[in-house]
Amino acid sequence: MKAESTPPFASRAAGLARLAAFVPRAGEDYAHNRNLHRAGHPHVSRLAFYLRHRILSEQEVIAAARRTHGEAATSFVTEVLWRSYWKGWLEMRPQVWRETRAGVHAALSRLDRDRDLNRTYDAACTGKTGISGFDDWARDLVTTGYMHNHQRMCFASIWIFTLHLPWELGADFFMRHLLDGDPASNTLSWRWVAGLHTPGKAYLAKPEVITELSAGRHWPQGLASQAQAVTGPANPAPGPCPQGGAWDQSLPTALLLHEDDLTPDWLLQDGLRPLSTAFLVAPDDRSPRPVSDRIKTTLRQAVDDCARRLRSDLGGLHGPVEGAGAVDALVAWARQTAALQIVTPFAPVGPVASLIAALDLRLAAENIRLVRAMRPYDAALWPHATHGFFRFHQAVRGLV
Repeated sequence: MKAESTPPFASRAAGLARLAAFVPRAGEDYAHNRNLHRAGHPHVSRLAFYLRHRILSEQEVIAAARRTHGEAATSFVTEVLWRSYWKGWLEMRPQVWRETRAGVHAALSRLDRDRDLNRTYDAACTGKTGISGFDDWARDLVTTGYMHNHQRMCFASIWIFTLHLPWELGADFFMRHLLDGDPASNTLSWRWVAGLHTPGKAYLAKPEVITELSAGRHWPQGLASQAQAVTGPANPAPGPCPQGGAWDQSLPTALLLHEDDLTPDWLLQDGLRPLSTAFLVAPDDRSPRPVSDRIKTTLRQAVDDCARRLRSDLGGLHGPVEGAGAVDALVAWARQTAALQIVTPFAPVGPVASLIAALDLRLAAENIRLVRAMRPYDAALWPHATHGFFRFHQAVRGLV
């Protein structure tokens, strides 16, 4: 009998296989052991890449954990909900994203003027600071595109409070290398560690905790014993939460998918029958500096997998499937389809949303309507991210 081949990492099949393998550990094991720094990280799901690109949905991951563990899956479900909290919070305060992007450019300019800062930055990015643990995590991130969540917190704390590097450059370093790099989760997590998200409550990495969680593998020396205040703009008051648009089913329509949402089944189930489907992928827009080739390759694989699923699994409900393109190519594609309307999944605040805004202006000049369709899950949860996570969690418990 011919052995079944292992599905490519960036495929939905691989995501489902990883979910099935993890679910038995999504209860008490996850609750007690999720922060352990162990080789291969067996106590966490490693599903962030699939959730970040909506190759898997939050609903199906939460449902799988609850079917097996019931209330014992609460810790895991809570971690999944953090993703929606960060997104909703940033949707109502998009200026924080703009300020962070400006902060990255300003900090990069500082590197050009400050040789000592530049040397420290290079040492941090290449894992040559001499700090046990931190250096291993930096090298592993560049090599694999992954870092364990608790290690991310410790890494960010050491970056900010021990090495005294701008937090924006740390967030940018992650966006250049994390396969699951998410504008909202990444930006706001770094702000949280720095004490900006919850003013006065910074996260300080403790060497004895790192040593304990790593079972003695890492013994970091010389870490900051105090979290010196990081200055930055105060959190803005939340504005209105955006709402998705509704498409006109009488208009000839095309479908635009993008790297923030690569599973369009929910749109097809709602009756969308596009003339054609295309993709928008923009990894280079994540940073002013070069983005990891691993990210670019993996995104191409994810798009190819989505295109294969569209062609084979969904019965031709999507029209011809085109490849990924930039704004100019997508305008040309829209013209060729003879569509009067393009439907695209709502892109959260970040590089893709900015490109879609630019595309919207171009399409309007062609008298082609662009509709940003929001998943019901997002529409239900995001408006509750008005304050801290605890209030959000209390408000959405009955919604998921």
